[in-house]
Amino acid sequence: MIQSVEDKKYAPIGVFDSGVGGLTVAREIMRQLPEERIIYFGDTARVPYGSKSKETITLYSRQIIRFLESKGVKAIVVACNTASAFALETIRPEMKIPIIGVVKPGAKVAAETTITGRIGVIGTEGTIGSQIYTKTIKEHNPDATVLGKACPLFVPLVEEGWLKDPVTIEVAKRYLEFFQKSDIDTLILGCTHYPLLRSTIRGIMGEKVNLVNPAYETAQGLKRLLAEHRLTNDGADTRDVPMYQFYVSDAAEKFKNFANSILPCEIEEARLIHIEE
Repeated sequence: MIQSVEDKKYAPIGVFDSGVGGLTVAREIMRQLPEERIIYFGDTARVPYGSKSKETITLYSRQIIRFLESKGVKAIVVACNTASAFALETIRPEMKIPIIGVVKPGAKVAAETTITGRIGVIGTEGTIGSQIYTKTIKEHNPDATVLGKACPLFVPLVEEGWLKDPVTIEVAKRYLEFFQKSDIDTLILGCTHYPLLRSTIRGIMGEKVNLVNPAYETAQGLKRLLAEHRLTNDGADTRDVPMYQFYVSDAAEKFKNFANSILPCEIEEARLIHIEE
């Protein structure tokens, strides 16, 4: 664990999600902050989070944060919309290190870039039911009209690796039909799994609808957060420490194979841990 305050900027970023979806956030951090180390935890034993209660999600999030803190991380990214919606504001006052979720960065961009003020949000049942995107968007654009749609089948389809399967395309058409009739000009991909279906969603919604990827915006927000706290890694650290470490609560080999299909680097191992212990 990093002890020196001066060296704290060389500590890793902790990133967690219910499963593989948060890898879209990790991917953006790798691209936009290439000097930063990452410790990723995917809660693959308890995915999906979207249908679980606020209390359960908060319990899971605390367990994972304790694990990441034990690894000496300097900041944490809640790379899960459901956990960001249900647990982040409860947990934030308990934190001694900076923490950022994925909802606010995406909502802010959507609110500022919409032309017609009609914004769609797709997400898990938990995220959509929380109304957090509507609340956050209206903080930036009070006149916006926000339409939400839960798409619960998207997460298991992505976890199964069926990104371009005919079944996935048919499910997407049925979910998105609602937005095709509602004249939106912006659609937020309000679950970190959903950017992996971006091309399918784009094909259905057409080029006139701007797709907002909170994973990209979260990496931008993380960059600003690290600079604000003087925690940006300047690349001068010469210690032999892994750049990226991955941990899961189940199905490590399946996770590793999926990660290697979407990340810009090859990962050799995803280590299995029992997060509840």
